[in-house]
Amino acid sequence: MEYYKTTATKKIAGLTKKVRAVQGGTSASKTVSILIYLIALSQSDKERKLTSIVSESTPHLKRGAMRDFKNIMKDHGYWKDSRWNATDSIYKFETGSEIEFFSADQADKLRGGRRDRGFMNEANNLTLDSFDQFEVRTRDFVYLDWNPTIEFWYYDKVEAVRTDTERIILTYKDNEALDKATVNSIEQRKNRKGWFQVYGLGQLGEVEGKIYTDWRIIDSIPHEAKLVRRGLDFGYSNDPTSLVDIYYYNGGYILDELLYRKGLSNKQIADVILNTEEDVLVIADSAEPKSIDDIKGYGVTILGCEKGKDSVVNGIEKVQDQKISITQRSIDSIKEYRNYIWMTDKDGKILNTPEDIWNHSMDAIRYGIVSLVNPPKKSVSVYKPNVGFRQRLVTNRRV
Repeated sequence: MEYYKTTATKKIAGLTKKVRAVQGGTSASKTVSILIYLIALSQSDKERKLTSIVSESTPHLKRGAMRDFKNIMKDHGYWKDSRWNATDSIYKFETGSEIEFFSADQADKLRGGRRDRGFMNEANNLTLDSFDQFEVRTRDFVYLDWNPTIEFWYYDKVEAVRTDTERIILTYKDNEALDKATVNSIEQRKNRKGWFQVYGLGQLGEVEGKIYTDWRIIDSIPHEAKLVRRGLDFGYSNDPTSLVDIYYYNGGYILDELLYRKGLSNKQIADVILNTEEDVLVIADSAEPKSIDDIKGYGVTILGCEKGKDSVVNGIEKVQDQKISITQRSIDSIKEYRNYIWMTDKDGKILNTPEDIWNHSMDAIRYGIVSLVNPPKKSVSVYKPNVGFRQRLVTNRRV
């Protein structure tokens, strides 16, 4: 993506009140445009200023706003390694101004020292208390951004009761840097009123037909949890490969994203699995038998999932029946969970078929959990190449 001034950037720079809310749809350049503006301010400050950027968790921050910040700085030739404090996640500009990054779960920083400017990224995933603690310690202004999937505390607890707020709505049309393929992808969903209202038009609403609900986001995996399965969904150039660890704990399952990346070969996937500490059965998409055989040849214990008529819908029902938790570092899987929905017809009626989008981790999770609820009857033969002191052998496992 090219990082340059767009209509979105100009609208964001035009906000003047203390609390500056940026509501918008997908690909509207909300986060990137706010970052471009904050970088420009930090580069032109006449006196030292501190800007704090916060989001729901450290993994979310690193994969989101922090990565965007680094990309913008490097794309423009501004970045200097010597000015980046990786330990404290602070960048110091030639003006003496600094931009720091921290997560909302670092309560001491929310309640700590004061700052001049602030940015709460994806504020709908943060709490009102986090906003209160952050905003009251910010002198000049605070930006907030979000996709309007559901009404949250900003509308009734902030905007409705304060006079120093302003809110703009951005859409993909405000982002002239957007490629045509993404524009076409968005506009092809115009017939889905709920989806397009939120993600196309940036208007408040609720995406109808959300498939999974009530998953709990947790900080880490309890020591007592037992790794019982891995789910694998293949991708390559256009789609990411998703690999998810599934733990059993206290009558439910904990999900932990191990891999979510495009362009991986079967050898690279196998290396990721073999470099983990625990050997556990992998259940993969059976539509890729050659990939399964390739990965098995590297010594991975792997089987294809069992498919049949209505296996997707039946599998979704089995996942829905479980108590599910997911680690906060599983950023892409959480994003899929929040956006995984049923298809609708041209009249908006929900169909019994999932959308073929936001489904890579969701498929991997379904393969793994269904195999635990309905264990496969196959045995799996695995070729084990030399690994350290181990001899080459063939193991047969009942799963």
